[in-house]
Amino acid sequence: MRMQLAKSMKIDDAKKYVAEKLGVEPIDLSDSDKMFDIRADKGLGRSFDMNNMPKGIEAKFNIARVLGIKINSVERFKDRAGL
Repeated sequence: MRMQLAKSMKIDDAKKYVAEKLGVEPIDLSDSDKMFDIRADKGLGRSFDMNNMPKGIEAKFNIARVLGIKINSVERFKDRAGL
């Protein structure tokens, strides 16, 4: 959904883009077991709390970096923190 909003992509194009950025096949995006590991490897956070995993704004920073997009909350944090 982020890619649909950020880059006005259709769903199939968005899936292809995200899969390419993550280094997986588009079908893997709907495999919760594979995505669990991919999110951990790339520091994208997970749906439940785990030790030493990025959470909150840290995970969003990583998502923005990996996907090459701007996320409003990340940009606002950078502005306010003077980064």
